[in-house]
Amino acid sequence: MGTPGKKAFALRVDPALYAAIERSASIDLRSANAQIECLLREALARRGVKLDVPVAAKRGRPAKED
Repeated sequence: MGTPGKKAFALRVDPALYAAIERSASIDLRSANAQIECLLREALARRGVKLDVPVAAKRGRPAKED
């Protein structure tokens, strides 16, 4: 069910921390999962860890074939 190329894993966090992430995500119009990924990328960038730019998921209907 997950996006191809993404690693799924369980993450246990304090309920108050998760609530703060959900509030932050709603402000940024993201899911909590996308917000966590964004925050992790920002934290790694501040530490000087270089990552490839994430590949955007394809959106919308597939093109019709003739």
